[in-house]
Amino acid sequence: MSRIGQLPIQVPSGVSVNVEDGEVHVKGPKGELRQRFLSGEVSVSLYGSLVRVARNGNARQQRAAHGLTRTLIQNMVVGVTKGYRKSLELQGVGYRVTKAGEKLNLTLGFSHPVEYKAPTGITLTLEGQNKIHIDGIDKQCVGQVAAEIRALRPPEPYKGKGIRYEREVVRKKLGKAAKAGKK
Repeated sequence: MSRIGQLPIQVPSGVSVNVEDGEVHVKGPKGELRQRFLSGEVSVSLYGSLVRVARNGNARQQRAAHGLTRTLIQNMVVGVTKGYRKSLELQGVGYRVTKAGEKLNLTLGFSHPVEYKAPTGITLTLEGQNKIHIDGIDKQCVGQVAAEIRALRPPEPYKGKGIRYEREVVRKKLGKAAKAGKK
């Protein structure tokens, strides 16, 4: 039995949850989210201010969907109440970011600046010239945007230059000269 799937989801005041035809609608102060679930695998039911997820059998697919469905609904409830944030840092000489309207202009050591436009529902804010904050209510979308921006110039292992998550530790490798000195 899934330990995560058994836990009920507490719905805070100001948030409404509706379940109909295998689709869950969560509406709160920050916005509204919808998610479709496999109705044959699990069933979602409301008990006052509690949401419970139960699986419809004991097959492998049903057991796998049990905890996942509960976690996705919990993420939706947290998203419409508090929201999610990921932060990125630019490290390197000359690496900087500016905002032009809804687009980010990133200078990353290429011969040209790189533009990035965020999808709807995502807010990009800058702190100085080397810090980007990504905010939104959909946890998956916030993580995806952060990964796409980081992929423009991931941190390299020799000098550590590139775009990294806040508080990410990049393990540096020894260079060619350092290896030659250790005989």
